[in-house]
Amino acid sequence: MKFRSVLHLVSYLMIAIGLAIWFCAGVSWHYHDPSDSIYALFLGGAIGVLLGGGTLMLTRGEISLSRRDGFGVVTFGWLALTLIGSVPYIASGVITNPVSAMFETVSGFTTTGASVLGDLEALPRGILFWRALTQWFGGMGVLVLCVAILPFLGVGGMQVYRAEMPGPSKDRLTPRIATTAKLLWGLYALMSLVQAVLLMVGGMDWFDACCHTFATMSTGGFSTRTASVAAFDSAFADVVITVFMFLAGASFSLHFRALRGAPGVFWRDPEFRFYTGLWVLSSLFLSGNIWMHGIEPVGGALRHGFFQGTSILTTTGFATRDYNLWPQASRLLLVLLMFSGGCGGSTAGGIKVVRFVVVFKHIARELGRVMRPQSVARIKLGREVLDESVVANILTFVMLFSAIFASMSFLMTFYTPDLETATSAVVASLGNIGPGIASVGPMETYAFIPDPGKLILIVCMLLGRLELYTVLLLFLPSFWRR
Repeated sequence: MKFRSVLHLVSYLMIAIGLAIWFCAGVSWHYHDPSDSIYALFLGGAIGVLLGGGTLMLTRGEISLSRRDGFGVVTFGWLALTLIGSVPYIASGVITNPVSAMFETVSGFTTTGASVLGDLEALPRGILFWRALTQWFGGMGVLVLCVAILPFLGVGGMQVYRAEMPGPSKDRLTPRIATTAKLLWGLYALMSLVQAVLLMVGGMDWFDACCHTFATMSTGGFSTRTASVAAFDSAFADVVITVFMFLAGASFSLHFRALRGAPGVFWRDPEFRFYTGLWVLSSLFLSGNIWMHGIEPVGGALRHGFFQGTSILTTTGFATRDYNLWPQASRLLLVLLMFSGGCGGSTAGGIKVVRFVVVFKHIARELGRVMRPQSVARIKLGREVLDESVVANILTFVMLFSAIFASMSFLMTFYTPDLETATSAVVASLGNIGPGIASVGPMETYAFIPDPGKLILIVCMLLGRLELYTVLLLFLPSFWRR
């Protein structure tokens, strides 16, 4: 691995994060936060800018990247994000435990939304804004943003893009990957602006509108209120957030093509059709189930059933009701949706709908071969015939995800009060959802989990955000050999 080249690129990331923290210090000053929080944000920004600037100067020279180096940029980039991003929490005294501060930071950048913080209304506005901003940056991938500036450094960005976004359907919208990154981020920013404006029209102030937009478009779920979106008790806000959660869970390449004048691309895409069908059916089931048990009237059941179904399916993790109090069938369905996630090429976590589509087609093909052993059938995704190596990769991913879920759940039983909490905490972290059920439900926090348990969940969050392989490669001795 070319460490000088890797650290040179990571230095730009550190500078960018430092500047972002300084912006949050401005927000903190604007709202007359306590001086400790303003100082903490200024200190965090200074560390990012100075450390990044020093590294930049020490690593100047010709830069070249291999595929392995791309993974190195992602690895050291996430390490830098975690350490620098934790400084505002610790220096302000909002979180005094370093492991908890790392947990909150990784949860933000991985768009998980699991939190150790309670009574959010009492926290400084600048810290809450930084917390929300970590999710917005993490949504489309902090390192993809850096890819957009690599041409100015004389470096191609495909190696970084592949490592940061290793899902099964990351389309190259243009021949140049840097242009692709710019287009994706431009679309991401445009949709964020539209949602923020709509939320302000609905009565939110700019602070709450921006923070909830950051958490929606990134499918992250950090709120500025302890009761999450339920605190606003606004049907308009619920509908707006539901719509944008659904859009954020769909492939951004489809959004791009639709805006270019081809809206029919959505319905021609088999993954989007499956995603939409799963969303409608699961949300209707949740609505009907809570209505039949007398928990909500028809209108309220539809409103909260669709909101919560969308929130969990897209791995956002917002809540308008404490679904821990819902019937067992609804709670079980929500847990199952945590495994699914949104579409490939979205900001959502989870296994991804496209992989389930391929798995189901593979199962159907194998069942067909029982009746006709000599038949030759290929798996198609839309009009595209999938190579057998792609099918094998997807099956391996699903089995690996399941194995990690089982092993991490076993470890978490030592640090949680019951099996429901252990398993849901793992799937909520591995799928980047945030809230689970039982003791880590939507109205609870992860603060009670001991530090070893938090470290396990941090690993799960990183595995989920980087879709397993990027993290697991680091444990192979051959990765570090020249």
